[in-house]
Amino acid sequence: MRFIFNGKNISIYDDVKERTEKKLSRLQKLVSDDAEVFIAISKHRHQYKMEVSVPLHKRMLRAEVTAGDINACTDSVADILEKQIRRYKSRLRERSRRNVATAEETSFAQELAHEAQVEAHDSGSDIVIHRTKRFALKPMDATEAIMEMELLNHSFFVFRNAETDDTNVVYKRNDGEYGLIESE
Repeated sequence: MRFIFNGKNISIYDDVKERTEKKLSRLQKLVSDDAEVFIAISKHRHQYKMEVSVPLHKRMLRAEVTAGDINACTDSVADILEKQIRRYKSRLRERSRRNVATAEETSFAQELAHEAQVEAHDSGSDIVIHRTKRFALKPMDATEAIMEMELLNHSFFVFRNAETDDTNVVYKRNDGEYGLIESE
């Protein structure tokens, strides 16, 4: 594994790098040897924040922890990532992967994004879209979409429902439960 460190408002010393690499090296047996691990450490007042991203084949594992001690951040991030990787690997074993989304689905997702940009521009509002993401809508069920959302550590996830072939959104509610938005 290759570790790439980035510090904000903090100098990352060799002892912090060594400890972090040692803790995260236990993931070596779960990911490929050529995997890159991106580690961003920042300090704000008396709190340290560590964000770690591990790009896998068609997936991104991510953990973010804030604590008063850099070592506590390192321990927590390693535990979170190990749990995510184990969950991801077991899910791969349990289910055979479905075919990659077709070009038609990709163009549909691009059309939706473009229409949203045009509507925002045409409405004359002061809303400015600073970032656009494009991705293929993968056929899956709601449970798999929730697991994908949790792996990415996001609060929502857009997917193509394998049963209805419609675009759906799963999201995490404030009470910790999950919601599903189905298109009509």
